[in-house]
Amino acid sequence: MAFKRIDTALPGVYIVEPQVFGDQRGYFMETYNQKAFADIGIDAVFVQDNQSFTAAKGVLRGIHFQNAPHAQAKLVRVMRGAVMDVVVDLRKGSPTYKKWDAVELTAENKRMLFIPRGFGHGFKTLTDDVEFFYKVDSLYNKECDRGIRFNDPTIGVDWGEVTEHLLSAKDTTSPMLDDSDCNFVYGEI
Repeated sequence: MAFKRIDTALPGVYIVEPQVFGDQRGYFMETYNQKAFADIGIDAVFVQDNQSFTAAKGVLRGIHFQNAPHAQAKLVRVMRGAVMDVVVDLRKGSPTYKKWDAVELTAENKRMLFIPRGFGHGFKTLTDDVEFFYKVDSLYNKECDRGIRFNDPTIGVDWGEVTEHLLSAKDTTSPMLDDSDCNFVYGEI
């Protein structure tokens, strides 16, 4: 089996561990294989790849999503450095609505995180020089691009210490979830 799926506290959100083949020269691993992912219950068809670089430790990015009809499932991983990756259930009516979970993704552990449609996503860098890579199953759509405030008290993500100057203007001015136009409904995404 090329990939191992590990359930998280949020149903449908999965840690994916690739099979890594290493020797004295280095290593090789598949990072995506449509059939192998389908075999472990992930049937998203990815249409766009994105990569970001964050220079400093402690930078927070998120919580981001795209509203329907351009909602996105994501497969995220860290190619250099380490992050605390956070996922929030934004689907009204879900048994886990407003619940969150965090997973440490590092270049060393090579774990990936699958995030289905209907969830918000963000991360905080745990090291300097972080390269973050992700696949999405719907193209970027500026009109549907959204964010909710990283420190929304109704969600209560424990980010640890957050330094305001390490946030983007978008992330400091995004609305609280209850004031947002997030249109995810459980069972419809």
